[in-house]
Amino acid sequence: MTLSITPTTQPHTSTSFSKPNFNPTFSHATTPTLPFNKSQLAWDRIRSDSAQCNSPRLGHKWTQYQGINYWEGLLDPLDDNLRAEILRYGHFVESAYRAFDFDTNSPTYATCRFPETSLLPQTGMPKSGYRITKNLHATCGVQLPNWISSVSQLPRVQSSWIGYVAVCEDEDEIVRLGRRDVVIALRGTATCMEWLENLRVTLTKLPNHMGCGTEDCMVENGFLSLYVSKTGACPSLQDMVREEVARVIQLYGHEPLSISITGHSLGAALAILSAYDITITFQNSPIVSVFSFGGPRVGNDQFRIQLEKSGTRILRIVNSDDVITKVPGVLVQDDDMACNGHVQVARLQSWFRRVVKDMQLVYADVGQELRLSSRESPYLKKGDVATCHDLKTYLHLVNGFVSSSCPYMSKTTQYTAEACL
Repeated sequence: MTLSITPTTQPHTSTSFSKPNFNPTFSHATTPTLPFNKSQLAWDRIRSDSAQCNSPRLGHKWTQYQGINYWEGLLDPLDDNLRAEILRYGHFVESAYRAFDFDTNSPTYATCRFPETSLLPQTGMPKSGYRITKNLHATCGVQLPNWISSVSQLPRVQSSWIGYVAVCEDEDEIVRLGRRDVVIALRGTATCMEWLENLRVTLTKLPNHMGCGTEDCMVENGFLSLYVSKTGACPSLQDMVREEVARVIQLYGHEPLSISITGHSLGAALAILSAYDITITFQNSPIVSVFSFGGPRVGNDQFRIQLEKSGTRILRIVNSDDVITKVPGVLVQDDDMACNGHVQVARLQSWFRRVVKDMQLVYADVGQELRLSSRESPYLKKGDVATCHDLKTYLHLVNGFVSSSCPYMSKTTQYTAEACL
């Protein structure tokens, strides 16, 4: 199904914001504390000094930073303007975590703790220049038997608040960015039901209304379920995203516009599904870019091909020490066997590929990759699985990354996004 939206040219009155001042600070988002080797004083210095940094003016080059050329020449070494943009989008995800009610004993568990009008100010982004226009919910398609309630005290919440859509409405920020930006921010796994969906790792074909056009195009069962499932009281995440994107294009399609979808962990997987859905649904879609932090694999090689054909731009920020980025499924490449001259080994690899393919477990990585490593930072605890996956760790590593030959900057080097320790 393809929708065509004709933008209106009527003037739009936007909410007034104070002049934005992006402060790439570090804050607790996914875990209460993070076991860094250095003292908290070092982090306080980063927060204090980075508040004095100026946001880069992107101007007419904004399409490069949104991946129009798939970030060619910007990742290694990492361009400072792109670094600042990655951090900025990461903070939108942090806000989603901070706004979520994690307290299982709370009557508002799994909902947003703040109204739309105050969510960003109350979660550390008072001068973002963006206004939240829609809350987003994801519904689990897993149906548990009733007896589960008698043996488990955990709440069984079918639909949970998972993020929001925010539109840039500050005129100074629009000028700085070179266009009006729309952010879709999605948090990671938080509820028991979402964890159950994550465990449904076999591949399943995309539904017809998502326009893949081939049965070989497949994605992870649980991620797709969270994206398309609905209840009588709650529409699907897919329906909410489509509805809001259609409204935004109708209002702002006559001006330079971008849709930036950012997420961490589960939110990163849903960001890729959302981006693909937008690009194949709307004929006049603006540039759609994904900034993914610590995301798992989403689909197979045919899905990767369809993503590329749709023009979806995806930048995956990956910590090589984060196990979540290595699951689900396995990566099996045909050229692995072609390059191996040993016949018996080649036969074994061919047999293994057939087995995992029959099990619907052959996945493929998508998009462009910015590869980081926790081991390169002297400020991170080594070998801690939770730390390696934490969003705050990702922001710390992006802040310090220089290039593949210099994966973390020295103490004497200072970049726009980070002060010296």
